[in-house]
Amino acid sequence: MIRIEGTIRTVSARAECVAGALAPDNLSGMETAAAGDAVVTGIRGEHLRSVTASVDDYLMNLAIAEEVCSYLLDKAGRA
Repeated sequence: MIRIEGTIRTVSARAECVAGALAPDNLSGMETAAAGDAVVTGIRGEHLRSVTASVDDYLMNLAIAEEVCSYLLDKAGRA
C-alpha cells in the first residue's frame, strides 16, 4: 500500500479568513490552518485518484474562498 502526502501553501493577504472558510470542507486526510500570511493545507491518502480529486476540489474551493474573503473584508473596510 502506498501513502501519498503533500502540503499546499498559498500566500494570502486574508489567510485567517480563507483558512476558516476552507476548514469545514476538509476530508479526513486534510488539515487546513493559517500560518502568518499563508493558508497551509496538508493532504494525505492511500489512493492517487482520491488524493488528486481532493486537491482539485480544494483548489476550486480555495479560489472561491479567496474571492469571498476579499469581497467581505473590502466591504467591511468601506463601512
